[in-house]
Amino acid sequence: MPVQTIPARIRWAVDFIDIHPNDHILEVGCGPGAGAELICSRLETGKLFAIDRSESGVDRTKRRCARFVEAGRLTVRQIDLATLRVPVKRLNKVFAFNVNLFWVREAADEVALLYERLLPGGTVNIFYESTRREEVPAMVENTSKQLVTAGFRVSIVDQKQPAVIGIIGRK
Repeated sequence: MPVQTIPARIRWAVDFIDIHPNDHILEVGCGPGAGAELICSRLETGKLFAIDRSESGVDRTKRRCARFVEAGRLTVRQIDLATLRVPVKRLNKVFAFNVNLFWVREAADEVALLYERLLPGGTVNIFYESTRREEVPAMVENTSKQLVTAGFRVSIVDQKQPAVIGIIGRK
Protein backbone atom coordinates (compact mmCIF):
# COMPACT_ATOMS: atom_id res chain seq x y z
CA MET A 1 0.00 0.00 0.00
CA PRO A 2 1.39 3.47 -0.85
CA VAL A 3 2.42 5.70 2.03
CA GLN A 4 -0.37 8.10 2.89
CA THR A 5 0.43 11.54 4.19
CA ILE A 6 -1.06 12.95 7.34
CA PRO A 7 -2.52 16.43 6.82
CA ALA A 8 -0.85 19.22 8.81
CA ARG A 9 -4.15 20.03 10.58
CA ILE A 10 -4.45 16.45 11.90
CA ARG A 11 -0.78 16.36 12.89
CA TRP A 12 -1.14 19.66 14.77
CA ALA A 13 -4.30 18.49 16.61
CA VAL A 14 -2.78 15.16 17.67
CA ASP A 15 0.36 16.95 18.85
CA PHE A 16 -1.84 19.32 20.83
CA ILE A 17 -3.67 16.58 22.75
CA ASP A 18 -0.34 15.21 24.00
CA ILE A 19 -0.73 11.46 23.64
CA HIS A 20 0.88 9.44 26.44
CA PRO A 21 1.99 5.84 25.76
CA ASN A 22 -0.63 4.39 28.17
CA ASP A 23 -3.61 6.59 27.19
CA HIS A 24 -7.01 5.11 26.41
CA ILE A 25 -8.54 7.25 23.69
CA LEU A 26 -11.80 7.38 21.77
CA GLU A 27 -11.73 8.88 18.29
CA VAL A 28 -15.13 9.99 17.04
CA GLY A 29 -15.31 10.08 13.25
CA CYS A 30 -12.10 8.31 12.22
CA GLY A 31 -12.72 8.85 8.48
CA PRO A 32 -9.68 7.82 6.42
CA GLY A 33 -7.59 6.93 9.49
CA ALA A 34 -4.95 9.68 9.50
CA GLY A 35 -5.64 10.61 13.13
CA ALA A 36 -5.81 6.96 14.17
CA GLU A 37 -2.46 6.23 12.50
CA LEU A 38 -0.73 9.11 14.25
CA ILE A 39 -2.33 8.41 17.65
CA CYS A 40 -1.54 4.68 17.55
CA SER A 41 2.07 5.35 16.60
CA ARG A 42 2.43 7.06 19.99
CA LEU A 43 0.75 4.37 22.09
CA GLU A 44 2.56 1.51 23.78
CA THR A 45 0.27 -0.02 26.41
CA GLY A 46 -2.60 2.35 25.65
CA LYS A 47 -5.40 1.76 23.17
CA LEU A 48 -7.44 3.69 20.65
CA PHE A 49 -11.09 2.92 20.01
CA ALA A 50 -12.04 4.61 16.71
CA ILE A 51 -15.62 4.91 15.52
CA ASP A 52 -17.30 6.23 12.43
CA ARG A 53 -20.87 6.08 11.14
CA SER A 54 -19.54 5.45 7.63
CA GLU A 55 -18.68 1.93 6.52
CA SER A 56 -16.14 3.32 4.06
CA GLY A 57 -14.45 5.37 6.81
CA VAL A 58 -14.14 2.29 9.01
CA ASP A 59 -12.80 0.20 6.11
CA ARG A 60 -10.24 2.86 5.19
CA THR A 61 -9.05 3.19 8.78
CA LYS A 62 -8.73 -0.59 9.17
CA ARG A 63 -6.68 -0.85 5.97
CA ARG A 64 -4.48 2.12 6.74
CA CYS A 65 -3.86 1.05 10.35
CA ALA A 66 -3.83 -2.74 9.96
CA ARG A 67 -0.56 -3.09 11.88
CA PHE A 68 -2.09 -1.35 14.91
CA VAL A 69 -5.23 -3.48 14.75
CA GLU A 70 -3.06 -6.61 14.62
CA ALA A 71 -0.95 -5.34 17.55
CA GLY A 72 -4.10 -4.84 19.66
CA ARG A 73 -3.66 -1.07 19.99
CA LEU A 74 -6.60 -0.16 17.74
CA THR A 75 -10.22 -1.24 17.57
CA VAL A 76 -12.37 0.25 14.80
CA ARG A 77 -16.17 0.01 14.71
CA GLN A 78 -18.95 1.33 12.52
CA ILE A 79 -21.28 2.85 15.07
CA ASP A 80 -22.96 6.11 15.96
CA LEU A 81 -21.69 7.86 19.10
CA ALA A 82 -25.20 7.84 20.59
CA THR A 83 -25.25 4.03 20.65
CA LEU A 84 -21.66 3.52 21.79
CA ARG A 85 -21.05 1.28 24.79
CA VAL A 86 -17.68 1.87 26.49
CA PRO A 87 -16.97 0.96 30.11
CA VAL A 88 -17.49 3.92 32.45
CA LYS A 89 -14.43 5.96 33.42
CA ARG A 90 -11.95 4.21 31.16
CA LEU A 91 -10.98 7.01 28.76
CA ASN A 92 -8.23 9.61 29.17
CA LYS A 93 -9.01 11.51 26.00
CA VAL A 94 -11.60 11.89 23.26
CA PHE A 95 -10.51 13.16 19.85
CA ALA A 96 -12.73 14.40 17.03
CA PHE A 97 -11.81 16.37 13.92
CA ASN A 98 -14.45 17.94 11.65
CA VAL A 99 -17.29 16.05 13.34
CA ASN A 100 -20.20 18.42 12.84
CA LEU A 101 -22.43 16.67 15.37
CA PHE A 102 -21.25 18.90 18.21
CA TRP A 103 -22.06 22.24 16.60
CA VAL A 104 -24.87 21.68 14.10
CA ARG A 105 -27.44 19.97 16.30
CA GLU A 106 -28.35 19.08 19.87
CA ALA A 107 -25.91 16.42 21.10
CA ALA A 108 -26.68 16.41 24.84
CA ASP A 109 -26.91 12.62 25.06
CA GLU A 110 -23.65 12.09 23.19
CA VAL A 111 -21.76 14.69 25.25
CA ALA A 112 -23.18 13.25 28.50
CA LEU A 113 -21.97 9.82 27.41
CA LEU A 114 -18.47 11.22 26.89
CA TYR A 115 -18.53 12.85 30.32
CA GLU A 116 -19.50 9.55 31.95
CA ARG A 117 -16.75 7.63 30.15
CA LEU A 118 -13.86 9.99 30.90
CA LEU A 119 -11.59 9.61 33.87
CA PRO A 120 -11.27 12.66 36.15
CA GLY A 121 -8.94 15.14 34.43
CA GLY A 122 -9.73 13.61 31.04
CA THR A 123 -10.35 15.80 28.00
CA VAL A 124 -12.70 15.96 25.05
CA ASN A 125 -10.75 17.51 22.17
CA ILE A 126 -13.00 18.67 19.34
CA PHE A 127 -11.25 20.28 16.39
CA TYR A 128 -12.50 21.87 13.19
CA GLU A 129 -10.68 23.08 10.15
CA SER A 130 -11.25 26.84 10.35
CA THR A 131 -10.59 28.03 6.82
CA ARG A 132 -14.20 29.28 6.64
CA ARG A 133 -13.80 31.88 9.39
CA GLU A 134 -17.45 32.97 9.20
CA GLU A 135 -18.44 29.55 10.67
CA VAL A 136 -15.99 29.65 13.59
CA PRO A 137 -18.18 31.67 16.03
CA ALA A 138 -21.05 29.18 15.66
CA MET A 139 -18.68 26.21 15.99
CA VAL A 140 -17.21 27.61 19.20
CA GLU A 141 -20.48 28.82 20.72
CA ASN A 142 -22.56 25.72 20.02
CA THR A 143 -19.88 23.17 20.91
CA SER A 144 -18.83 25.06 24.06
CA LYS A 145 -22.41 25.35 25.26
CA GLN A 146 -22.98 21.60 24.95
CA LEU A 147 -19.75 20.76 26.76
CA VAL A 148 -20.41 23.22 29.60
CA THR A 149 -23.97 21.93 30.02
CA ALA A 150 -22.56 18.41 30.48
CA GLY A 151 -20.16 19.60 33.18
CA PHE A 152 -16.92 20.22 31.28
CA ARG A 153 -14.63 23.22 31.80
CA VAL A 154 -14.03 24.62 28.31
CA SER A 155 -11.07 26.33 26.70
CA ILE A 156 -10.60 27.42 23.09
CA VAL A 157 -7.51 27.10 20.91
CA ASP A 158 -7.40 29.13 17.68
CA GLN A 159 -4.46 28.07 15.54
CA LYS A 160 -3.82 30.14 12.42
CA GLN A 161 -1.38 27.83 10.58
CA PRO A 162 -2.71 25.26 10.01
CA ALA A 163 -6.16 26.83 10.33
CA VAL A 164 -7.69 24.88 13.21
CA ILE A 165 -10.11 25.81 15.97
CA GLY A 166 -10.18 23.57 19.02
CA ILE A 167 -12.84 23.36 21.71
CA ILE A 168 -11.37 21.51 24.66
CA GLY A 169 -13.55 20.18 27.46
CA ARG A 170 -11.80 19.09 30.67
CA LYS A 171 -13.55 16.93 33.22
